[in-house]
Amino acid sequence: MNSRGKALILLQDGTIFFGKSLGVNGTAFGELCFNTGMTGYQEIFTDPSYYGQLMVTTNAHIGNYGTNSDEIESESPKIAGLICKNFNQKFSRPKADSSLQDFFKKHNLVSISDVDTRALVSYIRDNGAMNAVITTYPEKLPELKKKLADQPQMEGLELASKVSTKKPYFFGNPDSKFKVSALDLGIKKNILRNLSKRNVYVKVFPHNSSFKEMSEWNPDGFFISNGPGDPEPLESAIQTAKNIIKTKSPLFGICLGHQVIAIAMGISTYKMHNGHRGINHPVINLKTGKGEISSQNHGFAINRDETESHPDVEITHVHLNDNTIAGISIKNSNCFSVQYHPEASPGPHDSNYLFDEFVQMIKNNKK
Repeated sequence: MNSRGKALILLQDGTIFFGKSLGVNGTAFGELCFNTGMTGYQEIFTDPSYYGQLMVTTNAHIGNYGTNSDEIESESPKIAGLICKNFNQKFSRPKADSSLQDFFKKHNLVSISDVDTRALVSYIRDNGAMNAVITTYPEKLPELKKKLADQPQMEGLELASKVSTKKPYFFGNPDSKFKVSALDLGIKKNILRNLSKRNVYVKVFPHNSSFKEMSEWNPDGFFISNGPGDPEPLESAIQTAKNIIKTKSPLFGICLGHQVIAIAMGISTYKMHNGHRGINHPVINLKTGKGEISSQNHGFAINRDETESHPDVEITHVHLNDNTIAGISIKNSNCFSVQYHPEASPGPHDSNYLFDEFVQMIKNNKK
């Protein structure tokens, strides 16, 4: 590599980990989190749900299969910066059209390698997700400590507006059989692909769109997307969800959308110790008794006690590692949501059936 200068990670509690620069010099602030996936790094880095986060990859080798311009979940990387152990400058894959290092240079993304990621991840697991700064200018440590102390915490932080579309747009075939209005809180491209291939034409609306605006298109159903940040400040999206639920129109929510629907039903959310981020998280479908290996990426969850005691909400899926709620449905309604990512990208396709269930719900509602 051309540049292997010194770099470091400073955590908000003062802990420091050392590494080396990957060629893009600079400084990046964000919440420190880790992803356990062994593949799919490009999809992870471009997932809008990771906006404002410093990503630690637990897989020992990153960059070994390069990048491909089609394997993106948004038009640019959304992570604040990358921290890894071994970074491969060279890549080996016929489909690749660029190296990961060139991809980072193109988007001016600060990244550092040669970090003891096992120790760092262990530290996060013990002490929880926290703000941090990565820099290739270790001599500026005193100044960076002051700036890090001023960084806002993820709890209470509204970030959907940072990644949502500014204007409505369409996705799919205009001649499709069904129409869906999607509220974009940071929507992944593979969600749109999954809807489109099921004969759905999607109109994607900005994060602060009202139910009235989303209804004027006369859609057959509604969707509330994934996204970054705390769901509690999303007052407009919560009100929109309430209005959709009142009409008993088909409504499907994923990740942040799932949390928004829960809040609309009067269920609170909370910040998790270190969240779920990976592509091998076990979930059980309580209706079928079947297990699913799922793709997950969230730092907040909905309150289990409040959900269990809610007369109008049914728990449909549970995360088997920690018993947190992974899915709900609204009784006597056409609304359901999951905390994880059935569209995967990256990850397994065990949960793809949820898109089929949403389309079937739309069909039944049209009868």
